Amino acid sequence: MKLIYIVPLLLFLGKVSAQESTASRQVSTFTIDAPQLKTSRKIWLYLPKNYETSTKKYPVIYMHDAQNLFDAKTSFAGEWNVDEKLDSLNAQVIVVGIENGGEKRLEELTPYKNENYGGGNADKYLDFIVNTLKPEIDKKYRTKPNPKNTTIMGSSLGGLTSYYAVIKYPDVFRKAGVFSPAFWINRKEINDFTTSSKKLKAKIYFLCGDSEENDGTMIKDLNHIEYLLNVNRCYCLHLNKKTIIKGGHHNEKLWRDGFVKAIQWLGY
Repeated sequence: MKLIYIVPLLLFLGKVSAQESTASRQVSTFTIDAPQLKTSRKIWLYLPKNYETSTKKYPVIYMHDAQNLFDAKTSFAGEWNVDEKLDSLNAQVIVVGIENGGEKRLEELTPYKNENYGGGNADKYLDFIVNTLKPEIDKKYRTKPNPKNTTIMGSSLGGLTSYYAVIKYPDVFRKAGVFSPAFWINRKEINDFTTSSKKLKAKIYFLCGDSEENDGTMIKDLNHIEYLLNVNRCYCLHLNKKTIIKGGHHNEKLWRDGFVKAIQWLGY
């Protein structure tokens, strides 16, 4: 049932919990106006351990659903442990997590309107990231702002929007982590968008589990997108990687466990 991709993260994504925060000291938060969305948005920021003692500049990963990335206290069904995993790798990268809009999550993370579920405001959401949030991050922190050092990453609807973003904004994002993408909700439009797009230079890491759906449409959709990309650009460039996890389900555990291999393949 397709609602498996929508309902869990719509139920709440800012639940109240008595447990202690598990975010590391490298993680901070701030709120920024999001005029494109007619609201403000809480942002979670991870800085590498050596950020304060160095003068170097760092690549940046922009990630959706920030409530689930760093802190078990705010996560829906377990965090991704992004901060701990990056610390263990001594990864030289800044992560910018954008909190989802709660009940507006589906609306903001779908590029096109779906006849049954609505949505279709990802252009406004990405406009916020590209033209409001990223300039602020690049101004306040020592970043490498060029496309080859800028990644966008997410899961489910966030995976769909991350894929859309690297095609729509090739001069902003040159890498993407696309986990369990909900291509089904905009299948025809995304396929057509892929086919019609030229000069696709982005590196894209696809991840899904073989137990996410009973009918296997997740894998079918990924295989078809991979085929369209390979028609659009030569397979010999090795710009796509697809990982299918045996027994993997549509949940934070799958995405948490796949995070390290994804960022390593992407060059971090």
